[in-house]
Amino acid sequence: MPRAKKQKTSPDMQNGGSSHPWADLPAALSESLEKANKVAEDDGQLKAFTTSNAIDAPATFGIKSSGAPNAVLVTVSNGKADIKTGSTDEALFTLSALPEQWQEFMKQTPVAPYQSYWGMFGMNIKQAGIEVQGDQNAFAHWTHVWRRILEILHDAYAGPTPEDEQPEPDEDHIVGRYTYITSPVWGKCKVFYEQAGEGEQEIVFLHTAGSDARQYHGVLNDERMRQKCRMTAFDLPAHGRSFPYEGYWPGMHTNTEDAYVGCITALIKKLGLTKPIVCGASMAGQICLAVAARASEVGAGGTIPLQGSDYLNMDRQWYDRSPYVNQALFNPEWIYGMMSPTALLKNRQLIWHLYSAQAYGIFHGDLDFYFGGWDGRERMKGIDTGSCPVYMLTGEYDWSNTPAMSQATCDKIPGGKHQAMKGLGHFPATENPKVFVGYLLEAIDHIQKTRT
Repeated sequence: MPRAKKQKTSPDMQNGGSSHPWADLPAALSESLEKANKVAEDDGQLKAFTTSNAIDAPATFGIKSSGAPNAVLVTVSNGKADIKTGSTDEALFTLSALPEQWQEFMKQTPVAPYQSYWGMFGMNIKQAGIEVQGDQNAFAHWTHVWRRILEILHDAYAGPTPEDEQPEPDEDHIVGRYTYITSPVWGKCKVFYEQAGEGEQEIVFLHTAGSDARQYHGVLNDERMRQKCRMTAFDLPAHGRSFPYEGYWPGMHTNTEDAYVGCITALIKKLGLTKPIVCGASMAGQICLAVAARASEVGAGGTIPLQGSDYLNMDRQWYDRSPYVNQALFNPEWIYGMMSPTALLKNRQLIWHLYSAQAYGIFHGDLDFYFGGWDGRERMKGIDTGSCPVYMLTGEYDWSNTPAMSQATCDKIPGGKHQAMKGLGHFPATENPKVFVGYLLEAIDHIQKTRT
């Protein structure tokens, strides 16, 4: 859980922020609060999040501008959430941000990282003025509720963010089955993999930390990809539909470069894939860089790291592996705001579902690798892009691994390429498969033309 940050003062804050139109958040939202309350009464998602007999006493949290005495107050009880205004003295915790930050958040289509409070709070995008005041445990307990309340307030004020369009498929072309592989670290495991496509180019897709390969269904079913590639996507051992590996104890999963690379290598050999391109996002984006550095060992013929960089140095939080917080609520909420606000709701909900469905400790153990466990800073210059070309892609809405971070890594790779993806975030293959495939095909073409 990120710790509360020491607030820096601006001239506006020093005089109470009175010169900024968003200095008093309740006043700025005054014409929208009644509408937001009416929406909250019947909102299906909010009712699903608040209906529980375990909520046996009301809980109140606040939302306010930094330095201001007034706040929007939300009181949660069984089956409902009431929105009013008042003092934060009543609140268990308060979400605080600078007036100009709330102004950005409340635009109909926010720019990165203002699409979510988690993004505003910052990980690799650091912003002064953001802090969670009060009970940090309560902040984690109610993350699903305060996120939905902020969405309702946003839509009541600015209107819903326009969503991307996506055709509804009538047929699925994916075939899945199980096989056994042995990783040099995890040992033997029964893993689930899926395949689609009749093209000549082999490509392997790797899912993000704490999730599974269902993220790629939109890509595996895309007609352009099916014509060009023979696609394989699999769930890592102990993830999704794959079985736990040898020596696995619930809650004690961890991920390392050798375990991950060994697993990919074993699957490529088991399935008899010939010089496949390896593509993955986030944690899998980092491992794609490791695969490029170890291409001859893996048997890879190119990599497409999504949301990848050579090193991440971020503060760890333990609420994703805490006996006091429900990971089925906290984990999906933490990553939900990394996506583009224009992504189709059902696609964002799929990511939420996948992150809520994983076993205890899986996400945290994968982040052992993502947060500092992977360090390729001195190895990027040694990648041979003649035999294993590298084409990096990064969604503009990702505040975990930003386009600037990916570009800085790419600059170290002789012959490496990088492109930022407009309108996409941390999970591009799921957020908007149609748009993502356009970028993906460019990357594949580059690799095919570049590889010697």
